[in-house]
Amino acid sequence: MRHFGHIPSATRAGLFHREPAVFTADSPARTLAVALGATLYSPATRPRLADDVRKQVARGVVSMVLCLEDSIGDADVEAGEDNLVRQFADLAAGTVTDADTATDTPADVPLLFIRVREPRQITDLVDRLGETVRLLSGFVLPKFTEARGHAFLEALTRAERTSGRRLFAMPVLESPELLHLETRAETLAGIASITDKYRERVLALRLGVTDFCSAYGLRRSPDMTAYDVKIVSHVIADVVNVLGRSDGTGFTITGPVWEYFRLGERMFKPQLRRSPFLEGRAEDLRTALIEHDLDGLLREIELDRANGLLGKTCIHPTHVGPVHALSVVSHEEWSDAQDILRPERDGGGVLRSAYTNKMNEVKPHRAWAERTLLRAEVFGVAKEDVGFVDLLTAGLAG
Repeated sequence: MRHFGHIPSATRAGLFHREPAVFTADSPARTLAVALGATLYSPATRPRLADDVRKQVARGVVSMVLCLEDSIGDADVEAGEDNLVRQFADLAAGTVTDADTATDTPADVPLLFIRVREPRQITDLVDRLGETVRLLSGFVLPKFTEARGHAFLEALTRAERTSGRRLFAMPVLESPELLHLETRAETLAGIASITDKYRERVLALRLGVTDFCSAYGLRRSPDMTAYDVKIVSHVIADVVNVLGRSDGTGFTITGPVWEYFRLGERMFKPQLRRSPFLEGRAEDLRTALIEHDLDGLLREIELDRANGLLGKTCIHPTHVGPVHALSVVSHEEWSDAQDILRPERDGGGVLRSAYTNKMNEVKPHRAWAERTLLRAEVFGVAKEDVGFVDLLTAGLAG
């Protein structure tokens, strides 16, 4: 797998100063946590789920969650489990043999996770999947707290042991105890304790902002980001404060889902500036994004990264391209990060950026630089004259 691997190699070479690196489901956890990118959710009950997975890979998706929880009805859980077993067998039938390693490698299969409701489903599904469990990267754990998380993570540990397959957990932080002010600090401390105990198995933490809003009967419009809903933005800030630190104790925390729906009339002026689209001769693309209310999504993606989040939960394929295009490291960011991390800068100090437009202070900016270079490895570094519009246009055309 590689980001932008679905576009022609010649096109990719024209876009990137450094192309995105190839990775596999067996790559280091640190790499995979960044590589998740736009994680596309799909109900586990879809009758042609295997074909859907292949189709999304061809469009640039590298991680998917097959959901047995909120996206399906209570009465459909058993049918969803049965369907997953059948669809994994279908996906496994499309494997190819790697001539170098003489092992079967899944063709057109992204990083796959199953979102369960109860801990018992983890061990049960791993048993039922049999040898096709090799296509599974892990499980998404809903409404995660310390009390609920222990049972889920113990079940994951048992499933790993019996299957011989490395399996990751992606807890979803969405419980009322986390949202409510009087229980938030204790809940966060508990989550920090249990995730630290099982650190090697926790790939990333996901935010359930829809559940946060639900607790207060709220739902943001396409003109609003999660950060405009103050009660939500405060929780995100506290989660990053406790669980997203760059001192080695933190985890990758992914951005919340974008709930797209059309409005008959826009309440605010479009948020997308015209200039980058005119420069890229992509006014039609700008118009299409505004018509589909995705300009708010672009703004939220930028705010996600500014607030310490990386990647995003997606419920529609049209959200994937913007997330990935905005995840590519610009040539300016890469240049700054390289300068900050030069060995001769170990003693600290301040230097003018190569673009002569900012101050790079070596010690305070070191963690940012390290994170930026890891993102550059996975998503690539754009050429100097390549911007978001070029990357998005190429990704959509691919």
